[in-house]
Amino acid sequence: MIPRLLSASIERTMKFFPVTFVGGPRQAGKTTTLKHLFPDLPYASLENPDTLLFAETDPRRFLGSFKGSAILDEAQRVPKLFSYLQGLVDNDKALRFILSGSQNYLMMERITQSLAGRVGLQTLLPFGYEELPKKIRENMSAEEWALKGAYPPVYDRDIPPEMFYQNYLETYLERDVRQLVKIGDFVRFSQFVKLCAGRAGQILNMSDLARDADISVNTVKSWFSILETSYIVFRLSPYYKNFNKRLVKSPKLYFFDTGLLCYLLGIHKEEQLHVHYLYGNIMENMLMAELYKRHTHRGQRPSFYFLRDSNGNEIDLVVEKSGQLRLIELKAAKTFNTRMFSGMANWKKVSDLSVSDSTVVYLGEQTFNTEHGNLVPWRPALTGELIT
Repeated sequence: MIPRLLSASIERTMKFFPVTFVGGPRQAGKTTTLKHLFPDLPYASLENPDTLLFAETDPRRFLGSFKGSAILDEAQRVPKLFSYLQGLVDNDKALRFILSGSQNYLMMERITQSLAGRVGLQTLLPFGYEELPKKIRENMSAEEWALKGAYPPVYDRDIPPEMFYQNYLETYLERDVRQLVKIGDFVRFSQFVKLCAGRAGQILNMSDLARDADISVNTVKSWFSILETSYIVFRLSPYYKNFNKRLVKSPKLYFFDTGLLCYLLGIHKEEQLHVHYLYGNIMENMLMAELYKRHTHRGQRPSFYFLRDSNGNEIDLVVEKSGQLRLIELKAAKTFNTRMFSGMANWKKVSDLSVSDSTVVYLGEQTFNTEHGNLVPWRPALTGELIT
């Protein structure tokens, strides 16, 4: 088993909250991680039909069968459990329950109703690049990492990425989507997911997406929410505080995993990736998702934004921390060029941003400190050696 960075945050959360919720996409390693961390705790999966029936018909006796603390997997399937958990943990301060689930919206909606103030929240995403053993990652190119993606079965069980993502997508459609909303046309929904893949790293325009998918804007919003809920995609919000100039205020779209993104785009080999018209977007998505995971797997809520004005001047990533802003550009280029810093230099001139530092992360190997900021290769950037 490859150790997960989030383990320390999960253990720390359990010290302060009687209930810990670990969310994340299917196959990200939640069950494996929790069983490894707490081998002495009883475990129950509510996807097991018998367990599900027991919990639904007699929740009090179900929880009592553990004689104390327990791990409950896919707990959102029995929402009435949360009310009973509230009573248990209020009456016995020593109890600790760990809930896990792959449907963020359903879980959070039900947790906030019954366990507010009693639950600590953590999110386990697919592997971060820094979590891979050094012997695996040191010989891996940026393109190979983007193509293979980060889901544990691709590494733990050596499943070919194309085979894994094909089955993952089919399973996702059958299990999660049917539970979340009634979608009559799964073929059309599958096409919608692929259309989203073609917009990775770009401004999210719901109207354009609705036109291309031949569905209503309201349907786009509903279906896109499903993708967010299931940890398939995330939005990057624009940063537009204290500006007078005209700024883009629509979010950008990113996928949590570029292996799935490449599969949706029909990219199965590195040679295809290198010549694909979305190569730059895919590699930017890979870098963005990795920086996002670096924060999330340390128990942090990433304060990530981007900047873009109506003329197309853009900063890929703005990280806000303690009132200071870090500007980060993500470049698919492998050769340093001074123009890489031009966007950040422009924004500093025309705004009153309080910037702590400026960094360009690129796919090359050399490190430079320039008058405009720091140039950081992708490997040390993703392992935290030169950027945090």
